[in-house]
Amino acid sequence: MPETATTPTPAPAGLAAADAAHRGMSVAAAAQAASGDGASVLDDGSPRSPASTGEIFRVFTRLALQGFGGVLPIAQRELVERERWLTREQFLELLAVAQVMPGPNVVNLALIFGDRALGLRGALAALSGMLLLPLGVVLALAVVYTRYASHPVVAGALRGMGAAAAALIFSTGVKLLPALRRNVLGSTRAFALVALMFAGIALAGIPLIWMLAALGSVACTLAWRRFAP
Repeated sequence: MPETATTPTPAPAGLAAADAAHRGMSVAAAAQAASGDGASVLDDGSPRSPASTGEIFRVFTRLALQGFGGVLPIAQRELVERERWLTREQFLELLAVAQVMPGPNVVNLALIFGDRALGLRGALAALSGMLLLPLGVVLALAVVYTRYASHPVVAGALRGMGAAAAALIFSTGVKLLPALRRNVLGSTRAFALVALMFAGIALAGIPLIWMLAALGSVACTLAWRRFAP
């Protein structure tokens, strides 16, 4: 029987445009990866990555200027909820590394994040954002505090800020707890370590460095056995 020529049915305009856009994005992404410009090494499903060192600087400056009474809760809100540069699990992992290093936790976290995002330039941009403008604010507040610290109103306000700071830290911990369910140790072991750490520091009064050395070693050993062949 003679073959009947068939005319291919054209795809709907919307699907054709979407397919063309997808191909264009793939080519652009491949070209960016090959050139190394603006590439991010946040490797595990981050919702998005910083576009430039300028963006990192602006975000960390905004973050630092909001951090009255504690920057850590603001960092979690800005990086995870607002900018969506990290998932909760990623933020928790970076925070764990930052806390076992010497120096302020949030500064360490900024350096690690900036380096993972855009290398040394990203680390310097994050560090500059954390320190430059807040330094001027801190110096101004130090002058005011030196002059008015003995005033009863100022003393009461500082005590109130201490309570608010404690609440901020507690709320951040509560927000990050669900991320432990996906921890490599498993939720049961992870929550057990959390409870032991809280009991050792808050109830028994054991110094943080000793609790980190003891429970950190246990956690690292368990994780290593989990991945060991």
